Amino acid sequence: MDYVSALLPPVVMAVFFIGLVRVIVKTQGGAAKAKEDAAVDAALERAEGSRRTAAASKADGA
Repeated sequence: MDYVSALLPPVVMAVFFIGLVRVIVKTQGGAAKAKEDAAVDAALERAEGSRRTAAASKADGA
């Protein structure tokens, strides 16, 4: 019976981990995916724009 008590915690953790992965995968996408993608694209564009502006001001000042 010692082997059962030794194997039970890893098996329980594996089951919960598999469940967590399944929930994460199932909640990806959906109705809000386009809205989330647009928000990420806008944030990346703002960051890239500010990086370009900073690089241009450094080039002008050098």
